[in-house]
Amino acid sequence: MGRKRGKRGKRFIYEDKHVDTFEASYGQKPVWIDAHVIKRARQRGIAWPDQVYAVIKTGKVKRFGKNRMKFIKRSKEGSIICIGLDMGHSIIIKTIERGN
Repeated sequence: MGRKRGKRGKRFIYEDKHVDTFEASYGQKPVWIDAHVIKRARQRGIAWPDQVYAVIKTGKVKRFGKNRMKFIKRSKEGSIICIGLDMGHSIIIKTIERGN
């Protein structure tokens, strides 16, 4: 847990919260699922454990920014995108969304 200043100079605290870890790994790093992912998956009509795990295990990986990554899986119904954060020792999936 570290303290940093945001865009407007206000302080905020990073916390490493995770809900679920499963047998998947990416580059020998364990993958953790944040609680926010479950909430957004239900809201967007994505099957919570099955489709999310399938995207992480078999989806394409695109990196952006310093330590961000997207797991993308395309299908007939549209694509599902899991956005994660590479912490160095592990990967935390922060949110999930639907694409075109």
